[in-house]
Amino acid sequence: MTTTSATPIGTSAPRFARILGTGSYLPPKRLTNAELAAQLAKDGIETSDEWIVERTGIRARHFADAGVAASDLALPAARAALEAAGIAASEIDLIIVATSTPDMVFPSTACLLQHKLGIAGGAAFDVQAVCSGFVYALTVADSMIKTGAANKALVIGAEVFSRILDFKDRTTCVLFGDGAGAVVLGASATPGILASELHADGSHANILCVPGTVAGGQVLGDPLLKMDGQAVFKLAVGVLEKVARSVLAKAGRSDADIDWLIPHQANIRIMQGTAKKLKMPMDKLIVTVHEHGNTSAASIPLALDVAVRSGKIKSGDTVMLEGVGGGFTWGAVLLDF
Repeated sequence: MTTTSATPIGTSAPRFARILGTGSYLPPKRLTNAELAAQLAKDGIETSDEWIVERTGIRARHFADAGVAASDLALPAARAALEAAGIAASEIDLIIVATSTPDMVFPSTACLLQHKLGIAGGAAFDVQAVCSGFVYALTVADSMIKTGAANKALVIGAEVFSRILDFKDRTTCVLFGDGAGAVVLGASATPGILASELHADGSHANILCVPGTVAGGQVLGDPLLKMDGQAVFKLAVGVLEKVARSVLAKAGRSDADIDWLIPHQANIRIMQGTAKKLKMPMDKLIVTVHEHGNTSAASIPLALDVAVRSGKIKSGDTVMLEGVGGGFTWGAVLLDF
């Protein structure tokens, strides 16, 4: 698969960033709701396929095997995006990995991925904004390309959320999955990323968090995910509509100009609620949550790659990406593909 190539840039021409290729990767282990329910039942935790689907729209998710790290998932996703873009890894001078489940405390997952790609020298760092992470990372990469700090960037969301789930809490452990999604961004004289906006409000930190840390060789606090689902739902729908409209205004576009909406794949109700507020028909909403679950920072690039490779999203389409996650963080990017 090959996407639109970057337009050559003259020395005095404006610089923009365009997506040149997409890629994704899911670990082989696929777990249906029924299979997960059977595992939870062994520990006395009751749930069912019907209960999960009714509340979330999720039917399955993928879990990484023991020993598989975020960079291991990011690597095949990155290679797929590079192949789609038709460029070599050696041309990449910026790598940003959005993740809340890094390989280690440091160095960054991006540095480890850079080494696995067999390259060195360009900037590489992680962004931690949980489920908004890919939108944050894409915005940073866009800014660096526009200013000339980078020419070709790999922007990746990669998560092994299965490692931080409390499998005694059926309200959270059924929601998440593992995976990675990637895009290659390149400098161009033709606008690709049209506008973006990022926000955060730390006063809501307690409604979605992993309240643990490492100190003195021990885990302090609780290293498992905690979430107030109702509070997250209420906040998410409101901020997603507001940030989408703000980004449209920045770009001089309207609701009617959006060909495809790719929100963070957390819960089908939140996604449908956002689409309705933007007056978008449901057949223009890209949905992968039923097969992937919530893959946090990986969910948007995973859904984007699925939509591109299936032929839904084509060159020239206008796409809205939206993320909302723990922090509390949220943001949106509007782009011409």
